[in-house]
Amino acid sequence: MQNLSFIMRIFAARKRDTGIMMTRINLPRVDSTNNFCKDMLSFGDQIEGMTLVVTDEQTGGRGQGENRWESEAGKNLTFSLLCHPRFVKANEQFVLSQCMALAIWRSLDKLVEDVSIKWPNDIYIGDRKVSGTLIECDLRGKEIENCIIGVGLNVNQKEFRSDAPNPVSLAQITGKKEDKEALLDDIMGEFQALYERIRAGESEALRKEYKQHLYRREGMHRYADVRGEFMAEIADIEPTGHLLLRFENGNTCRYELKEVRFINDNVNLNHNDNVNDNNGNTTYTD
Repeated sequence: MQNLSFIMRIFAARKRDTGIMMTRINLPRVDSTNNFCKDMLSFGDQIEGMTLVVTDEQTGGRGQGENRWESEAGKNLTFSLLCHPRFVKANEQFVLSQCMALAIWRSLDKLVEDVSIKWPNDIYIGDRKVSGTLIECDLRGKEIENCIIGVGLNVNQKEFRSDAPNPVSLAQITGKKEDKEALLDDIMGEFQALYERIRAGESEALRKEYKQHLYRREGMHRYADVRGEFMAEIADIEPTGHLLLRFENGNTCRYELKEVRFINDNVNLNHNDNVNDNNGNTTYTD
């Protein structure tokens, strides 16, 4: 099969102030930009630096687990970034998730207020989700060979038809059509600057900044795990990406993704009731 790099139109590579080469591929329609990046790797297409794959329409966009990402064609940013962070240890790969979350946070914070990062990497405006990220890494020994960071960011979509409980777009907040290209360019600039900080050994400073912008970073809030609903506060986010919650009695518990759910503080639950959480999953209480 002919290499994808020859099938698709590749836009000019460029270097930013960071000195990182970035090649951009524009696709009018694709099932998943993450899948496209995987196909590039499987066909042996190795492009130096970073490869940014952008599409106007993504027919099979994915979120965490079995979640699907709704995006109206031509209205939003749907892209994947392929990079090769061999300087990041496999057990510290969560810093790459934090890197993209912070890049999006920084860009949106220039445009609107009340932007936060919901663990692990969703971006919220108030209590509504504006962006989601799916990261997939290929490991070689204790190092990361390839990392694909897929992002869906609601920019100009006005109506959401899926059963996702709390989507919002940037245009719904600002009341005007936003420039997608300018926003994407800004996000990539922020990401590359943060990426170079990781390369320079400044991961801890990046982790600290990430924690400063967390959704629910202060106070007691409602959560649920397999044992039911409870009140807790965020105690820490570990370098591995685990969420550490502190209960009202002072005890703490360590969670992986999907082991705990965020419950809307304003929803009243009765015994044996269930509600949809902020991930679109159903939470059951005992």
